[in-house]
Amino acid sequence: MDASDFLHRLFARIDDRTDAIVDLTRDLVRIPTVNPPGEAYGDCARLLGDRLARRGFAVEYLRAEGGLADSDRYPRINVVARREGTGPGPCVHFNGHIDVVEAGRGWTEDPFAATVRDGRVYGRGTCDMKGGIAAAVVAVEALLDETGGHLPGALEISGTVDEESGGFAGVAWLAQKGHFSPPRVDHVIIPEPLHKDCVCLGHRGVYWAEVEVKGRTAHGSMPFLGRSAIRGMADFLARVERDLYPRLDARETAMPVIPEGARRSTLNFNSLHGGQDEGADGLPSPMVADSCRLVLDRRFLIEESLDDVKGEIVALLEAMRRDRPALDYTIRDMMTVLPTMTEADAPVVRALEGEILRVLGRPATHVVSPGTYDQKHIARIGHLHDCVAYGPGILDLAHQPDEFIDIADMVDSAKVMAATAYRLLHRNNL
Repeated sequence: MDASDFLHRLFARIDDRTDAIVDLTRDLVRIPTVNPPGEAYGDCARLLGDRLARRGFAVEYLRAEGGLADSDRYPRINVVARREGTGPGPCVHFNGHIDVVEAGRGWTEDPFAATVRDGRVYGRGTCDMKGGIAAAVVAVEALLDETGGHLPGALEISGTVDEESGGFAGVAWLAQKGHFSPPRVDHVIIPEPLHKDCVCLGHRGVYWAEVEVKGRTAHGSMPFLGRSAIRGMADFLARVERDLYPRLDARETAMPVIPEGARRSTLNFNSLHGGQDEGADGLPSPMVADSCRLVLDRRFLIEESLDDVKGEIVALLEAMRRDRPALDYTIRDMMTVLPTMTEADAPVVRALEGEILRVLGRPATHVVSPGTYDQKHIARIGHLHDCVAYGPGILDLAHQPDEFIDIADMVDSAKVMAATAYRLLHRNNL
């Protein structure tokens, strides 16, 4: 088979299926799979599964029973579809998460109407990452049609849950069951929105922890008889601002993290709760707060050790306690993920580089994500390291109001993914 002629026909098929990519994106976005709490996962999984079953895939719906956040009200239902080839060969797997964050405020579009305008599809999850899932599905369909299904190895597509909250009932649970390990799977592409000309090798590390400062309650009119945990937390926060943030901002990584600001160590406070809950009506009682809690989100670099990351936080809390001996604190680890990076010469990286150059006419750029995604579980639990993120969409639009994805980018990425899958199934011989 002449490779040039084959790819010309394959890309023409994908061009002809532009409307199919748009329609599937819209269908996925119109199912509001908001996490938390984890709504409509089953409906979205079945939309993908029914479509792939019609194309000859063996489809499994896998509920993460007993997994984190799984419940009868909000079941964590994943879909995994596999189509065996006509001969021996590797397995190429496209994985995408079906959950989206809440819409939030500031939209000028209905976030779940999937409006098409000016060459874009608007809606929550278009960019992160239902547009990428649609591009991957149509890419695989076009590849099967152009080859008549005569391919070595196997193709897999999965729609998994809870990536936005850590992926523990999604890819992590599936990896524990062997769904992301050799010899079942050899290469994984995750179509996260990291720009159509970039291959994302991995991500920074993350340390989430809950810090609680503990004080002593008293009447609010006589605060001197108690010890305010809120004031203690304010002291800790002031120390972070004064002592820690300048040090974090001075650290830079050799990892090619995008955007540029994420090449430094960062710390965000995800939430802060102190004193009595105000409730729906009325006022809280006049009480000195005996507890104040915050959740911190520390993103760290491959050059930093986890022990040092934790130690910096503890050192500031210890300093707070020394100056306020009537207060105490606890710190609880919530999630820890080490930085990860696939080797730049790995087979999936080389294949994607070649097809990005072919389709877009410019060399691929290696990048690293500022936040973690499900590659962490595939590497850590599945021990499968030929895994990267590649897909359409602009990273900065993720979780934003008026999120959108460019239709042309989805088409281009579908071409790259289809040709890359063909190349990998034939062991990079194209």
